[in-house]
Amino acid sequence: MSEAVSALGNASFEGFATVRELGPMGMITLRARHDLPALTKALQKVLKAELPERRRIVSAGEVRVGWMSPDELLILLPHADVTARVAALTKALGTAHALVTDVSDARCLFAIEGERAAEVLMKLAPVDLAALEPGELRRTRVAQVAAAFWAEEGGFRLVAFRSVAAYVMGLLAHSAQPGSELFPA
Repeated sequence: MSEAVSALGNASFEGFATVRELGPMGMITLRARHDLPALTKALQKVLKAELPERRRIVSAGEVRVGWMSPDELLILLPHADVTARVAALTKALGTAHALVTDVSDARCLFAIEGERAAEVLMKLAPVDLAALEPGELRRTRVAQVAAAFWAEEGGFRLVAFRSVAAYVMGLLAHSAQPGSELFPA
């Protein structure tokens, strides 16, 4: 097997906020009805994580589990753990109607950090960031690209499709340009 690489070689930009591509990051899509009893048990057994509520993301050590839709979860974890966790989740779900798949190569992850990180996203996404609660995951568009983001200590994390990683990095970097702040200091 070849070594995992990030979409942009961990590109970064320093402006009034810092934008960094994070990777390689392990990502698993788990499709199943959220009221499936085997799902909660599998998450607890394999990831030591709870099932997130609607539009939430939960943490369990290095693992994040995000609600993406009524039948979809996105699991973020160290890239090296993906293969074993996919197998363990599949086994734990048994014969339940569910799909567990590695989407690490199909997604990219960015950090937008700093005191003014929210201003970067305010320019790009139709979301009231002042109303974004801790632990809330928001699926939306960033310019013309599907994305999801949530707040973490020091800023935000944003997931998008890997095929548009360079475009998203360009959007984020352009929006973080010094002199383009929304609220003067």
